Amino acid sequence: MASPAVWLCHEADVAEGRTLGFDPQGQGTDTLFLVRHQGRLHAWRNACPHVDGAPMAWRRHAYMNAAGTHVACHAHGALFLPDTGQCVQGPCLGKFLQGLKIDINPEGQVFVNTTQESETNK
Repeated sequence: MASPAVWLCHEADVAEGRTLGFDPQGQGTDTLFLVRHQGRLHAWRNACPHVDGAPMAWRRHAYMNAAGTHVACHAHGALFLPDTGQCVQGPCLGKFLQGLKIDINPEGQVFVNTTQESETNK
């Protein structure tokens, strides 16, 4: 049985160095976000590894630091590499964000599988 894939957006909706948050299961808050880094899209759960389940954005779609170089947990000050999810500064140094597997079809539509981790975190 195939895992459920959920449509998020068109790949062009996420500019380089930017993020978009999503609530694909209708929980009332963004549970994951996409970030474009060096032309590639990466999907991460909106949960800081420092405090299990702590949301990371300081406002909707705002997951990057001010310089736009790292994903930031604005609650704890942690900084993460946008492509690997590894914490490089803050209270969860060396830990990783939980990645999600995404697929982009030939039309540029982005789908996420909310039940599978990405290859980055395996």
